[in-house]
This record gives sequence, C-alpha cells and structure tokens, in this order.
Amino acid sequence: MVIHHVLFWLKEPSAVHSAQLIKGLQTLQDITSVRKMYIGMPAATEERDVVDSSYSVSELLFFDDLAGQLAYQEDAIHKKFIEEHAHLWEKVLVYDSIDV
Repeated sequence: MVIHHVLFWLKEPSAVHSAQLIKGLQTLQDITSVRKMYIGMPAATEERDVVDSSYSVSELLFFDDLAGQLAYQEDAIHKKFIEEHAHLWEKVLVYDSIDV
C-alpha cells in the first residue's frame, strides 16, 4: 500500500479559502485508484517541539500500490484540481510512504 500525505499552506488563510480547497480535494475521491481518503485541519493538540500545526489543510490518500499512485498523479481529475485550486496555496509538502 502507498500512503500519500499532502499538507497545504493557504496564501490567505480563511474559512472561505479552506472550504474552497476542501471542496476541491473531495473531488479526488472519484479517482479510481484512490482506496481511502481523509481530509483534515490541524488539531488543537498540545504544543510540542515535534508538532507542526502551521499548515491549513491536509489530505491523506491510500493506494494499493505505486502504479495506483502514479495513475492518480496522471488522472484528469487530479490535474483539474491543481489547475482550479493552485491559486489558493503558497506551499505544499508531500510525504509518500509504503506500509511495512
């Protein structure tokens, strides 16, 4: 399984821009290779040196394998999401991992 975790920092953090980004992210569930999807925002957990809650929105996607993750990257729905929502974010970080 491939786990694809993406963190977004909005250019202008607001409830409106967060909602727009989340609505766009929800469209990615329609990509065939996506097995599970979770969308979240920073939790109000205790502050610790190892916790980074500076991001605005995150998505966590699960794929069966690397081929599924590649298919997601090339899917028209994913490309449309980027085209229509990239203006909202100033920074994106991606963490891809495989289960062990």
